[in-house]
Amino acid sequence: MTDTATATATATATDTDTDTDTKTLTGGITATEIVYAYAVLRRTPEAVAAVADLHGIAGEPIHLLDSADRASELAVAVGPVPAADFDEAPLKSNLEDLSWLESTARGHHTVVAVLARCGATVLPLRLATVYRDQDRVRQALDARRDDFLSLLDRVTGHVELGVKIYASPDTAPSGPVRDPDRAPAARVLAAGVGAGRAYLAGRRRKRQSAEDAWQAATQAAARLTETAGGLAVDRVAHRPQRADLAGPVPGTNVSNDAYLVPADPVDDFRTRVLAAAEGLPGVRVELTGPWAPYSFAIPPEPVL
Repeated sequence: MTDTATATATATATDTDTDTDTKTLTGGITATEIVYAYAVLRRTPEAVAAVADLHGIAGEPIHLLDSADRASELAVAVGPVPAADFDEAPLKSNLEDLSWLESTARGHHTVVAVLARCGATVLPLRLATVYRDQDRVRQALDARRDDFLSLLDRVTGHVELGVKIYASPDTAPSGPVRDPDRAPAARVLAAGVGAGRAYLAGRRRKRQSAEDAWQAATQAAARLTETAGGLAVDRVAHRPQRADLAGPVPGTNVSNDAYLVPADPVDDFRTRVLAAAEGLPGVRVELTGPWAPYSFAIPPEPVL
């Protein structure tokens, strides 16, 4: 996940080319509903028990839809949602509504988190992955069966941790600032080169100081990213968050990465990353998680 329950949607998967004039569509979904897919997992008794009383983003009951190949034990957690909100046109509009998006993301994450807490290895699907009916879900699941099974094997026993690095270089002068009116040397300099030239020279020094501080901060952030990467199985680099979307933050987000980490030494990862950040000039670090492996769950698109 991008790293919080209110993560922004990165993509949608819609399948809306089926005629909805009939009262009931394939798989028991009515003409006013479509199927929301939350996560791919293996069917286990624990997962079945977890969804027994689980409800999704629209208050709908969640159930496990099996692959056509029952031997694989592959399943997807799904629930019926209103077409009025999730069909192609309304969904496109809703995804631009930050309040709706936040509520939907929280509901999506809740379902994924409940499944993960029961001990199941889950591959969270992208926010707002919807299909016209359950047969379409099963077809999509079976078409990528080998990819999903391979990913489940890979992420079993692992979690996702987010590491955001902010650069906030300190560009303040290292020594005390003196009043030019009280500093004879400054008055002599100003008299020699002219007040205007002295002012421009001061501006250049300030700009150079800021550039040097920023370069030092970004280099420190790069070293910290290298350290974190050496402690993880895999890393996905997400786009740094924009300041207007990130809320109050301690600087400029220069790195927004997800790391796949063995579940047992999660605390060790945290401790070592934070220790590596200590003393780095102009760098602030924010760790989030552990989460289900959102950033490592989507198989690559097939080559046609």
